[in-house]
Amino acid sequence: MKVTLNRVNEKFHFQVKNDRGYVVDLDKRKVQGGDDLGASPMELLLMGVAGCSGIDLIGILQKQRQEITSYQMEVAGERTPMGEAKPFTEIHATIFIEGKVSPKKALKAAELSFEKYCSVSKTLEPTATVTYSVVVNGEKVEKNGEA
Repeated sequence: MKVTLNRVNEKFHFQVKNDRGYVVDLDKRKVQGGDDLGASPMELLLMGVAGCSGIDLIGILQKQRQEITSYQMEVAGERTPMGEAKPFTEIHATIFIEGKVSPKKALKAAELSFEKYCSVSKTLEPTATVTYSVVVNGEKVEKNGEA
């Protein structure tokens, strides 16, 4: 796996391309001296958590013949200064699923993703606590599987 980064302007706008030709714009926020022409590197990490887990969850629930009509995930990260850097120390994902979906199966799929399959979350685990919650058809699913 390899990506290539190219500078686009005289400031901090970059384009990152994977080996299949897909491009992502990357930039600093305006308040930090950038132009807001793309996602920040730290936002890309959160997007990676969302995408990785989303792929897992959808795949698991489809195999269980769950009928998903809508899927959304919000991922928030808390950063703590460590010297000059500010790595994520807490990341929480809230998963929203609509459709004919068993709350118990949705929670189990999230558990499998975050605790076993999601390579992005597992990569971040040494420095950040990654947690999740699941909402099915507007009801938060509790650990016992009930809405």
